[in-house]
Amino acid sequence: MKRKVALAHDHLFQFGGAERVLLILSNIETEAPIFTLINDKKITKDFLDQSRIISSSLQKIPGISKLFRYFLLQMPRLWEKTDVSNYDMVISSSSGFVKGIKTGNNTKHICYCHAPTRYLWDNKEEYIDKMPEGKFLKIFLPRLLDKLQLWDFSKAQQVDHFIANSQYIADKIRKDYKRDSIVIHPPVQVDSFSPSDEVEDYYLIVSRLRPYKKVDLAIKAFNNLKLPLKVIGGGSELKRLKRMAHSNIEFLGEVSDEVRNQYLAKCKAFIYPQIEDFGISALEAMASGRPVIAFRRGGALETVVEDLTGTFFDEQTWESLAHKILRFDSDKYDSQSIREHARKFDESVFRQKIMNFVNNI
Repeated sequence: MKRKVALAHDHLFQFGGAERVLLILSNIETEAPIFTLINDKKITKDFLDQSRIISSSLQKIPGISKLFRYFLLQMPRLWEKTDVSNYDMVISSSSGFVKGIKTGNNTKHICYCHAPTRYLWDNKEEYIDKMPEGKFLKIFLPRLLDKLQLWDFSKAQQVDHFIANSQYIADKIRKDYKRDSIVIHPPVQVDSFSPSDEVEDYYLIVSRLRPYKKVDLAIKAFNNLKLPLKVIGGGSELKRLKRMAHSNIEFLGEVSDEVRNQYLAKCKAFIYPQIEDFGISALEAMASGRPVIAFRRGGALETVVEDLTGTFFDEQTWESLAHKILRFDSDKYDSQSIREHARKFDESVFRQKIMNFVNNI
């Protein structure tokens, strides 16, 4: 008898690495419903079958995608009410509260964890700072987050099997949840990228422009080096970064995948100053045959190979990055060797590892 499987994902109002994982899971388990808190159909209609998506009561609230974080206290309760106890298996794609989904005694819960809930374990202060000013919030929100952290820990104990997207996250799962996990790296569509015979004289960043991405660090480095840097992406930091940047730095904004891939293939090197849980954009640069200059922390340690696919700088300062760029020689890197390394993280590899893990269970 075929197993009855459900999929679950925190929320669907963007398309990034976590959603790529969900997409492949949905292609493996083609009949599985997809439970989520909210679904922005304008974004998901092009990659997910809408008839399979089951959203929560939050879906009825106008403008919920922008107001989502203000319903923090409702999220755990909504997941506890989401009942998948009549399924043999639920596979959750989680960086939030989805691990609290209601299962039955005979339901196996596999959690593919992109990260322990960040605003509970790592970024409480940043989360609070982004909320509106108010005496109530300043007094009570930290206490509420502490309570939610206890809830999050409790629900993590009810998961049957954890899959981490990197060893970096596996270590966090062990530290925060006291649970072991296996590592299956997220997928990269290597064949969507290709090297170029021509390398041009510019460095490249492709990133959402948010504070933790540390693009300002790269701006300061290139301001001082006076070397050409191109920045692809948008976000809350765009205006501030533009004010910082000198004329050698060009902001290209949001571009199509085709245009992005052309810039990736022709850059001298890809600049990666942030700490990421895994970091797909660095692998997309490698799939394009280009080396990466990365900060020596986080998921980059699992994808960048020193002197083969790129190099590291050791302090998260503009001076450390600038010093590394001054010593960087792009001619010593072989595009095909870099691309072959990226193939170890191809979508086909991810698919096979996930299928083997699920079938073994």
